[in-house]
Amino acid sequence: MTNLIFTNARLIDPEAGTDALGWLHVADGRILASGDGPAPEADAQVIDCGGQCLAPGIVDIGVKVCEPGERHKESYKSAGLAAAAGGVTTMVTRPDTLPAIDTPETLEFVTRRAQADTPVNVLTMAALTKGRDGREMTEIGFLMDAGAVAFTDCDHVVTDTKVFSRALTYARACGALVIAHPQDPGLSHGAAATSGKFAALRGLPAVSPMAERMGLDRDIALLEMTGAAYHADQITTARALPALERAKRNGLDITAGTSIHHLTLNELDVADYRTFFKVKPPLRSEDDRKAVIEAVRSGLIDTISSMHTPQDEESKRLPFEEAASGAVALETLLPAALRLYHADQLDLPTLFRAMTLNPAKRLGLDCGRLSAGAPADLVLFDPDVPFVLDRFTLKSKSQNTPFDGQRMQGKVTATYVAGKEIFRRS
Repeated sequence: MTNLIFTNARLIDPEAGTDALGWLHVADGRILASGDGPAPEADAQVIDCGGQCLAPGIVDIGVKVCEPGERHKESYKSAGLAAAAGGVTTMVTRPDTLPAIDTPETLEFVTRRAQADTPVNVLTMAALTKGRDGREMTEIGFLMDAGAVAFTDCDHVVTDTKVFSRALTYARACGALVIAHPQDPGLSHGAAATSGKFAALRGLPAVSPMAERMGLDRDIALLEMTGAAYHADQITTARALPALERAKRNGLDITAGTSIHHLTLNELDVADYRTFFKVKPPLRSEDDRKAVIEAVRSGLIDTISSMHTPQDEESKRLPFEEAASGAVALETLLPAALRLYHADQLDLPTLFRAMTLNPAKRLGLDCGRLSAGAPADLVLFDPDVPFVLDRFTLKSKSQNTPFDGQRMQGKVTATYVAGKEIFRRS
Protein backbone atom coordinates (compact mmCIF):
# COMPACT_ATOMS: atom_id res chain seq x y z
CA MET A 1 0.00 0.00 0.00
CA THR A 2 1.00 3.64 -0.40
CA ASN A 3 3.44 5.24 2.02
CA LEU A 4 4.31 8.79 0.98
CA ILE A 5 5.64 11.92 2.61
CA PHE A 6 4.97 15.19 0.82
CA THR A 7 7.52 17.80 1.84
CA ASN A 8 7.99 21.50 1.08
CA ALA A 9 4.28 21.86 0.32
CA ARG A 10 1.88 24.76 0.76
CA LEU A 11 -0.80 22.90 2.66
CA ILE A 12 -4.25 24.30 1.86
CA ASP A 13 -6.42 23.16 4.78
CA PRO A 14 -10.07 24.21 4.31
CA GLU A 15 -11.06 22.80 7.69
CA ALA A 16 -8.51 24.83 9.66
CA GLY A 17 -8.67 27.72 7.18
CA THR A 18 -4.90 27.77 6.82
CA ASP A 19 -2.40 28.14 3.98
CA ALA A 20 1.11 27.35 5.25
CA LEU A 21 4.28 25.46 4.34
CA GLY A 22 4.51 21.99 5.81
CA TRP A 23 4.58 18.25 5.22
CA LEU A 24 1.93 15.55 4.87
CA HIS A 25 2.35 11.83 5.59
CA VAL A 26 0.15 9.33 3.74
CA ALA A 27 0.00 5.64 4.58
CA ASP A 28 -2.32 2.86 3.41
CA GLY A 29 -4.44 5.27 1.39
CA ARG A 30 -5.16 7.66 4.25
CA ILE A 31 -3.61 10.76 5.75
CA LEU A 32 -1.50 9.77 8.74
CA ALA A 33 -0.28 13.15 9.94
CA SER A 34 0.75 16.64 8.85
CA GLY A 35 2.70 19.50 10.31
CA ASP A 36 5.28 22.23 9.78
CA GLY A 37 9.02 22.08 10.26
CA PRO A 38 11.12 19.05 9.31
CA ALA A 39 9.23 16.01 8.04
CA PRO A 40 9.40 12.89 10.23
CA GLU A 41 11.80 10.09 9.46
CA ALA A 42 9.92 7.16 7.95
CA ASP A 43 10.32 4.33 5.48
CA ALA A 44 8.36 6.19 2.83
CA GLN A 45 8.68 7.67 -0.62
CA VAL A 46 9.45 11.38 -0.28
CA ILE A 47 7.81 13.75 -2.75
CA ASP A 48 9.27 17.26 -2.77
CA CYS A 49 6.43 19.57 -3.76
CA GLY A 50 8.78 22.48 -4.48
CA GLY A 51 6.57 24.98 -2.68
CA GLN A 52 3.49 24.12 -4.73
CA CYS A 53 0.03 23.87 -3.17
CA LEU A 54 -1.22 20.56 -1.78
CA ALA A 55 -4.95 20.47 -1.07
CA PRO A 56 -7.78 17.96 -0.69
CA GLY A 57 -9.03 16.67 -4.02
CA ILE A 58 -12.09 18.46 -5.38
CA VAL A 59 -15.54 16.98 -4.65
CA ASP A 60 -17.62 18.07 -7.64
CA ILE A 61 -21.40 17.90 -7.21
CA GLY A 62 -23.36 17.99 -10.45
CA VAL A 63 -21.18 16.38 -13.13
CA LYS A 64 -23.03 15.09 -16.18
CA VAL A 65 -21.64 11.91 -17.70
CA CYS A 66 -23.64 11.01 -20.77
CA GLU A 67 -23.95 7.28 -20.16
CA PRO A 68 -26.38 5.77 -20.87
CA GLY A 69 -27.69 7.23 -24.10
CA GLU A 70 -25.23 9.88 -25.31
CA ARG A 71 -21.84 8.27 -24.95
CA HIS A 72 -20.56 10.24 -27.94
CA LYS A 73 -20.70 13.39 -25.78
CA GLU A 74 -18.98 11.98 -22.69
CA SER A 75 -18.20 8.53 -21.34
CA TYR A 76 -17.14 7.52 -17.85
CA LYS A 77 -13.65 6.88 -19.20
CA SER A 78 -13.24 10.34 -20.74
CA ALA A 79 -14.89 12.08 -17.78
CA GLY A 80 -12.62 10.21 -15.37
CA LEU A 81 -9.52 11.28 -17.28
CA ALA A 82 -10.76 14.88 -17.37
CA ALA A 83 -11.51 14.82 -13.64
CA ALA A 84 -8.05 13.47 -12.80
CA ALA A 85 -6.41 16.16 -14.94
CA GLY A 86 -8.51 18.81 -13.18
CA GLY A 87 -7.79 17.72 -9.61
CA VAL A 88 -11.31 16.34 -9.13
CA THR A 89 -11.04 13.19 -7.02
CA THR A 90 -14.78 12.65 -6.44
CA MET A 91 -17.40 13.16 -9.14
CA VAL A 92 -21.03 13.27 -8.01
CA THR A 93 -22.90 12.61 -11.23
CA ARG A 94 -26.32 13.81 -12.36
CA PRO A 95 -29.22 11.59 -13.45
CA ASP A 96 -30.25 13.68 -16.50
CA THR A 97 -29.21 10.96 -18.91
CA LEU A 98 -31.11 9.11 -21.66
CA PRO A 99 -32.87 7.31 -20.06
CA ALA A 100 -32.85 9.05 -16.70
CA ILE A 101 -31.26 7.25 -13.77
CA ASP A 102 -34.56 6.54 -12.03
CA THR A 103 -34.43 2.79 -11.29
CA PRO A 104 -32.02 0.64 -9.26
CA GLU A 105 -31.14 -1.29 -12.42
CA THR A 106 -30.02 1.83 -14.32
CA LEU A 107 -28.14 3.04 -11.25
CA GLU A 108 -26.33 -0.28 -10.91
CA PHE A 109 -25.40 -0.17 -14.62
CA VAL A 110 -23.75 3.26 -14.39
CA THR A 111 -22.09 2.32 -11.10
CA ARG A 112 -20.43 -0.68 -12.76
CA ARG A 113 -19.32 1.46 -15.70
CA ALA A 114 -17.87 4.08 -13.36
CA GLN A 115 -15.97 1.54 -11.28
CA ALA A 116 -14.53 -0.13 -14.38
CA ASP A 117 -13.58 2.98 -16.35
CA THR A 118 -12.67 5.83 -14.01
CA PRO A 119 -9.62 6.38 -11.79
CA VAL A 120 -11.51 8.78 -9.50
CA ASN A 121 -14.29 8.18 -7.00
CA VAL A 122 -17.76 8.32 -8.57
CA LEU A 123 -20.98 8.78 -6.63
CA THR A 124 -24.32 8.88 -8.40
CA MET A 125 -27.45 10.92 -7.84
CA ALA A 126 -30.80 9.46 -8.87
CA ALA A 127 -33.87 11.14 -10.28
CA LEU A 128 -36.44 12.42 -7.80
CA THR A 129 -39.38 11.62 -10.10
CA LYS A 130 -39.74 8.93 -12.76
CA GLY A 131 -38.37 10.11 -16.08
CA ARG A 132 -37.72 13.47 -14.40
CA ASP A 133 -41.21 14.44 -15.53
CA GLY A 134 -42.49 15.61 -12.13
CA ARG A 135 -45.48 13.30 -11.93
CA GLU A 136 -44.54 10.32 -9.78
CA MET A 137 -41.66 10.04 -7.35
CA THR A 138 -39.06 7.33 -7.75
CA GLU A 139 -38.42 4.47 -5.32
CA ILE A 140 -36.17 6.54 -3.10
CA GLY A 141 -35.51 3.79 -0.56
CA PHE A 142 -34.57 1.19 -3.16
CA LEU A 143 -32.36 3.68 -4.99
CA MET A 144 -30.56 4.54 -1.76
CA ASP A 145 -29.96 0.82 -1.19
CA ALA A 146 -28.47 0.70 -4.70
CA GLY A 147 -26.08 3.53 -3.83
CA ALA A 148 -27.78 6.83 -4.70
CA VAL A 149 -26.29 9.66 -2.62
CA ALA A 150 -28.93 12.31 -3.44
CA PHE A 151 -32.08 12.83 -5.51
CA THR A 152 -32.65 15.48 -8.16
CA ASP A 153 -34.56 16.15 -11.34
CA CYS A 154 -31.77 18.57 -12.32
CA ASP A 155 -33.09 21.46 -14.42
CA HIS A 156 -36.57 19.90 -14.71
CA VAL A 157 -38.37 21.77 -11.93
CA VAL A 158 -41.15 19.76 -10.28
CA THR A 159 -44.05 22.11 -10.87
CA ASP A 160 -46.70 20.04 -9.03
CA THR A 161 -46.23 21.15 -5.42
CA LYS A 162 -48.17 18.17 -4.10
CA VAL A 163 -45.81 15.75 -5.85
CA PHE A 164 -42.77 17.71 -4.67
CA SER A 165 -43.99 17.93 -1.07
CA ARG A 166 -44.67 14.18 -0.98
CA ALA A 167 -41.21 13.48 -2.37
CA LEU A 168 -39.63 15.77 0.23
CA THR A 169 -41.59 14.09 3.02
CA TYR A 170 -40.56 10.64 1.85
CA ALA A 171 -36.96 11.74 1.42
CA ARG A 172 -36.92 13.03 4.98
CA ALA A 173 -38.23 9.70 6.27
CA CYS A 174 -35.44 7.92 4.37
CA GLY A 175 -32.74 10.39 5.39
CA ALA A 176 -32.17 11.35 1.76
CA LEU A 177 -30.83 14.63 0.40
CA VAL A 178 -32.88 16.40 -2.28
CA ILE A 179 -31.06 18.67 -4.73
CA ALA A 180 -33.26 21.13 -6.60
CA HIS A 181 -32.90 23.77 -9.30
CA PRO A 182 -34.47 26.98 -7.94
CA GLN A 183 -36.26 28.55 -10.86
CA ASP A 184 -39.80 29.49 -11.75
CA PRO A 185 -40.32 27.39 -14.88
CA GLY A 186 -43.02 29.60 -16.31
CA LEU A 187 -40.86 32.72 -16.32
CA SER A 188 -37.70 30.92 -17.38
CA HIS A 189 -39.17 28.81 -20.19
CA GLY A 190 -37.40 29.52 -23.47
CA ALA A 191 -35.02 32.07 -21.95
CA ALA A 192 -31.50 32.31 -23.34
CA ALA A 193 -30.23 35.30 -21.35
CA THR A 194 -30.86 37.33 -18.21
CA SER A 195 -33.28 40.22 -18.71
CA GLY A 196 -31.77 43.68 -18.98
CA LYS A 197 -30.30 46.14 -21.44
CA PHE A 198 -27.81 43.66 -22.91
CA ALA A 199 -30.43 41.01 -23.69
CA ALA A 200 -32.75 43.65 -25.14
CA LEU A 201 -30.04 45.02 -27.43
CA ARG A 202 -29.22 41.50 -28.61
CA GLY A 203 -32.88 40.60 -29.10
CA LEU A 204 -32.55 37.50 -26.92
CA PRO A 205 -35.47 35.94 -25.01
CA ALA A 206 -34.65 36.64 -21.39
CA VAL A 207 -35.65 35.75 -17.85
CA SER A 208 -35.76 38.01 -14.82
CA PRO A 209 -33.48 37.20 -11.86
CA MET A 210 -36.71 37.10 -9.85
CA ALA A 211 -37.47 33.69 -11.38
CA GLU A 212 -34.68 32.23 -9.26
CA ARG A 213 -35.91 34.05 -6.16
CA MET A 214 -39.48 32.84 -6.74
CA GLY A 215 -38.35 29.24 -7.21
CA LEU A 216 -36.27 29.36 -4.05
CA ASP A 217 -39.09 30.95 -2.05
CA ARG A 218 -41.43 28.13 -3.06
CA ASP A 219 -38.91 25.46 -2.16
CA ILE A 220 -38.20 27.07 1.21
CA ALA A 221 -41.92 27.08 2.03
CA LEU A 222 -42.08 23.35 1.24
CA LEU A 223 -39.01 22.76 3.40
CA GLU A 224 -40.75 24.47 6.32
CA MET A 225 -43.66 22.11 5.77
CA THR A 226 -41.69 18.88 5.36
CA GLY A 227 -38.39 19.33 7.23
CA ALA A 228 -36.42 17.66 4.44
CA ALA A 229 -32.71 18.03 3.72
CA TYR A 230 -32.32 20.30 0.69
CA HIS A 231 -29.51 21.64 -1.47
CA ALA A 232 -30.02 24.32 -4.13
CA ASP A 233 -27.80 23.38 -7.05
CA GLN A 234 -27.12 26.91 -8.31
CA ILE A 235 -27.76 30.26 -6.68
CA THR A 236 -26.65 32.88 -9.18
CA THR A 237 -28.46 36.15 -8.36
CA ALA A 238 -28.34 38.71 -5.57
CA ARG A 239 -32.14 38.61 -5.36
CA ALA A 240 -32.10 35.04 -4.03
CA LEU A 241 -29.52 35.58 -1.29
CA PRO A 242 -31.74 37.21 1.39
CA ALA A 243 -34.22 34.33 1.18
CA LEU A 244 -31.39 31.81 1.53
CA GLU A 245 -29.98 33.68 4.51
CA ARG A 246 -33.38 33.74 6.27
CA ALA A 247 -33.92 30.03 5.66
CA LYS A 248 -30.54 29.20 7.20
CA ARG A 249 -31.14 31.54 10.12
CA ASN A 250 -34.50 29.87 10.75
CA GLY A 251 -32.81 26.50 11.14
CA LEU A 252 -33.93 24.77 7.95
CA ASP A 253 -31.70 21.96 6.66
CA ILE A 254 -30.70 23.90 3.56
CA THR A 255 -27.43 24.43 1.72
CA ALA A 256 -26.70 26.02 -1.62
CA GLY A 257 -24.15 25.87 -4.39
CA THR A 258 -23.13 27.89 -7.39
CA SER A 259 -21.24 27.13 -10.58
CA ILE A 260 -17.75 28.24 -11.49
CA HIS A 261 -19.11 29.91 -14.64
CA HIS A 262 -21.40 32.21 -12.67
CA LEU A 263 -18.49 33.16 -10.42
CA THR A 264 -16.07 34.03 -13.21
CA LEU A 265 -18.20 35.15 -16.19
CA ASN A 266 -21.06 37.58 -16.70
CA GLU A 267 -23.78 38.28 -19.26
CA LEU A 268 -21.51 40.48 -21.38
CA ASP A 269 -19.29 37.49 -22.17
CA VAL A 270 -22.00 36.25 -24.53
CA ALA A 271 -20.90 39.17 -26.76
CA ASP A 272 -21.69 38.31 -30.38
CA TYR A 273 -23.94 35.34 -29.61
CA ARG A 274 -21.12 33.00 -28.56
CA THR A 275 -22.97 29.80 -27.74
CA PHE A 276 -20.15 28.29 -25.67
CA PHE A 277 -21.19 30.90 -23.08
CA LYS A 278 -24.79 29.69 -23.06
CA VAL A 279 -25.39 27.93 -19.74
CA LYS A 280 -28.39 27.28 -17.51
CA PRO A 281 -29.34 29.44 -15.71
CA PRO A 282 -28.00 32.11 -18.08
CA LEU A 283 -24.99 34.22 -17.14
CA ARG A 284 -25.93 37.09 -14.86
CA SER A 285 -24.99 40.74 -14.42
CA GLU A 286 -21.65 41.80 -12.96
CA ASP A 287 -23.43 42.96 -9.79
CA ASP A 288 -24.92 39.49 -9.38
CA ARG A 289 -21.53 37.88 -9.94
CA LYS A 290 -19.93 40.02 -7.24
CA ALA A 291 -22.78 39.32 -4.83
CA VAL A 292 -22.42 35.56 -5.32
CA ILE A 293 -18.65 35.76 -4.76
CA GLU A 294 -19.28 37.56 -1.48
CA ALA A 295 -21.85 34.91 -0.52
CA VAL A 296 -19.21 32.21 -1.08
CA ARG A 297 -16.70 34.19 0.97
CA SER A 298 -19.13 34.58 3.88
CA GLY A 299 -20.24 30.95 3.72
CA LEU A 300 -23.84 31.76 2.79
CA ILE A 301 -23.28 29.79 -0.44
CA ASP A 302 -21.71 26.51 0.59
CA THR A 303 -20.36 24.83 -2.54
CA ILE A 304 -18.75 25.58 -5.90
CA SER A 305 -19.16 23.02 -8.67
CA SER A 306 -18.27 22.68 -12.32
CA MET A 307 -21.82 21.84 -13.49
CA HIS A 308 -19.95 19.91 -16.20
CA THR A 309 -22.37 19.57 -19.12
CA PRO A 310 -20.89 18.15 -22.35
CA GLN A 311 -22.53 19.17 -25.62
CA ASP A 312 -21.40 18.17 -29.09
CA GLU A 313 -20.53 20.62 -31.85
CA GLU A 314 -23.82 20.06 -33.66
CA SER A 315 -25.89 21.19 -30.67
CA LYS A 316 -23.71 24.25 -30.02
CA ARG A 317 -23.13 25.49 -33.57
CA LEU A 318 -26.65 26.84 -33.85
CA PRO A 319 -28.33 30.25 -33.47
CA PHE A 320 -28.02 31.33 -29.83
CA GLU A 321 -31.67 30.73 -28.95
CA GLU A 322 -31.60 27.20 -30.39
CA ALA A 323 -28.19 26.13 -29.12
CA ALA A 324 -27.95 23.66 -26.23
CA SER A 325 -27.04 25.01 -22.79
CA GLY A 326 -24.03 23.90 -20.83
CA ALA A 327 -20.24 23.81 -20.75
CA VAL A 328 -17.57 21.29 -19.85
CA ALA A 329 -15.61 22.28 -16.75
CA LEU A 330 -13.97 19.31 -15.02
CA GLU A 331 -10.52 20.42 -16.21
CA THR A 332 -11.17 24.17 -16.03
CA LEU A 333 -12.81 24.29 -12.58
CA LEU A 334 -9.58 24.81 -10.65
CA PRO A 335 -7.81 27.28 -12.99
CA ALA A 336 -11.04 29.26 -13.32
CA ALA A 337 -11.45 29.31 -9.53
CA LEU A 338 -7.86 30.54 -9.23
CA ARG A 339 -8.95 33.67 -11.13
CA LEU A 340 -10.81 34.63 -7.96
CA TYR A 341 -7.68 33.98 -5.89
CA HIS A 342 -5.42 36.03 -8.15
CA ALA A 343 -7.99 38.86 -8.11
CA ASP A 344 -7.87 38.85 -4.27
CA GLN A 345 -11.59 38.04 -4.13
CA LEU A 346 -11.31 34.64 -2.39
CA ASP A 347 -8.35 33.05 -0.64
CA LEU A 348 -7.35 29.44 -1.23
CA PRO A 349 -8.75 27.96 2.03
CA THR A 350 -12.12 29.60 1.26
CA LEU A 351 -12.10 28.27 -2.30
CA PHE A 352 -11.28 24.76 -1.15
CA ARG A 353 -13.84 24.93 1.64
CA ALA A 354 -16.44 25.40 -1.09
CA MET A 355 -14.95 22.89 -3.54
CA THR A 356 -13.95 20.09 -1.14
CA LEU A 357 -14.94 20.30 2.52
CA ASN A 358 -18.51 21.55 2.25
CA PRO A 359 -19.60 19.21 -0.59
CA ALA A 360 -18.11 16.27 1.30
CA LYS A 361 -19.86 17.27 4.54
CA ARG A 362 -23.19 17.73 2.76
CA LEU A 363 -22.98 14.21 1.35
CA GLY A 364 -21.69 12.67 4.59
CA LEU A 365 -18.26 11.83 3.14
CA ASP A 366 -15.01 11.76 5.08
CA CYS A 367 -12.92 13.26 2.27
CA GLY A 368 -12.35 16.93 1.46
CA ARG A 369 -9.97 17.59 4.37
CA LEU A 370 -6.33 17.17 5.37
CA SER A 371 -6.97 15.86 8.88
CA ALA A 372 -5.51 12.57 10.11
CA GLY A 373 -7.62 9.58 9.05
CA ALA A 374 -9.13 11.25 6.00
CA PRO A 375 -8.70 9.54 2.61
CA ALA A 376 -5.52 10.61 0.82
CA ASP A 377 -7.45 12.16 -2.07
CA LEU A 378 -5.17 15.07 -2.95
CA VAL A 379 -4.35 17.59 -5.64
CA LEU A 380 -0.93 19.15 -6.09
CA PHE A 381 -1.04 22.33 -8.15
CA ASP A 382 1.00 25.37 -9.07
CA PRO A 383 -1.31 28.39 -8.69
CA ASP A 384 0.97 30.72 -10.65
CA VAL A 385 1.87 28.94 -13.91
CA PRO A 386 0.32 30.85 -16.85
CA PHE A 387 -1.14 29.25 -19.96
CA VAL A 388 -3.57 29.85 -22.79
CA LEU A 389 -6.36 27.29 -22.83
CA ASP A 390 -6.76 25.29 -26.02
CA ARG A 391 -10.04 23.42 -25.89
CA PHE A 392 -8.74 20.70 -28.20
CA THR A 393 -6.27 19.61 -25.51
CA LEU A 394 -9.09 18.82 -23.04
CA LYS A 395 -9.60 15.18 -22.19
CA SER A 396 -13.40 15.40 -22.35
CA LYS A 397 -15.00 14.06 -25.51
CA SER A 398 -16.84 17.37 -25.87
CA GLN A 399 -14.81 20.59 -25.84
CA ASN A 400 -17.59 23.12 -25.31
CA THR A 401 -15.71 25.38 -22.90
CA PRO A 402 -16.23 29.15 -22.68
CA PHE A 403 -12.56 29.54 -21.67
CA ASP A 404 -11.15 28.51 -25.06
CA GLY A 405 -8.30 30.84 -26.02
CA GLN A 406 -8.33 32.65 -22.69
CA ARG A 407 -5.26 33.37 -20.57
CA MET A 408 -5.43 31.44 -17.33
CA GLN A 409 -3.14 30.97 -14.36
CA GLY A 410 -2.75 27.78 -12.33
CA LYS A 411 -2.32 24.15 -13.37
CA VAL A 412 -2.68 20.78 -11.70
CA THR A 413 0.68 19.03 -11.27
CA ALA A 414 -0.56 15.70 -9.88
CA THR A 415 -3.71 14.09 -8.53
CA TYR A 416 -3.91 11.28 -5.99
CA VAL A 417 -6.81 9.01 -5.01
CA ALA A 418 -6.28 6.97 -1.83
CA GLY A 419 -2.61 7.89 -2.06
CA LYS A 420 -2.23 6.51 -5.58
CA GLU A 421 -1.06 8.89 -8.27
CA ILE A 422 -3.67 8.90 -11.05
CA PHE A 423 -2.45 11.94 -12.98
CA ARG A 424 0.81 13.83 -13.44
CA ARG A 425 1.30 16.74 -15.79
CA SER A 426 4.06 16.03 -18.25
